[in-house]
Amino acid sequence: MPKQKASRKQLKSYRLKHIDRTIQEGDAVLMRSSEPGKPSYVARVEAIDTDARGSNAKVRVRWYYRPEESMGGRRQFHGAKEVFLSDHLDLQSADTIEGKCKVHSFNSYIKLDSVANDDFFCRFEYNSATGAFDPDRVAVFCKCEMPYNPDDLMVQCEECSEWFHPSCIGKTIEAAKQLDHFYCEECAPQQHNLLSSNSTSAKVNAKRSLEVTKTRTKHNKRSS
Repeated sequence: MPKQKASRKQLKSYRLKHIDRTIQEGDAVLMRSSEPGKPSYVARVEAIDTDARGSNAKVRVRWYYRPEESMGGRRQFHGAKEVFLSDHLDLQSADTIEGKCKVHSFNSYIKLDSVANDDFFCRFEYNSATGAFDPDRVAVFCKCEMPYNPDDLMVQCEECSEWFHPSCIGKTIEAAKQLDHFYCEECAPQQHNLLSSNSTSAKVNAKRSLEVTKTRTKHNKRSS
């Protein structure tokens, strides 16, 4: 007679003794990479269960992908702490959880006074099979027409309110920080050279949009 499969208990939360933290459904967590030297994986806990004795905990997770793990790879506008919420679900041992982290919305992230090691942000959902992003269009800025990277300094034209990268207006970052006013090429009075303000925090104020394209490259899914 075949052995009956032991039933498992579904839990809303679970105490992880090895990190002395309690996890619950919806938490963002850091999970040990299967490859030595690689950064921890970022995931969202979807469900937690244990065996009948309350041990051997398993977590069902939804993976966040880093830009370099997506089909299109990392691009200039991707922030260092940017992740994409994927449709890739997995069942993992709770013992592989290394700690909890925070995945902020894009707008919340750019308002942070400081960014900690466990802070990340997400502005896209990602289909791991097709490489499609949702949303597939985002606001773009500057004459290079790139989406906003929160790691980059940008300066704002006092006339048209458009934002520009220092390199796109022929300035170094340090020089851009020192200038008192800025008018872009289209708005600058004829008798003045380009000037610049010391504003360093951009308002995400879309005038155009850029389609987030898919690049067909080899995509290695992470192992369990």
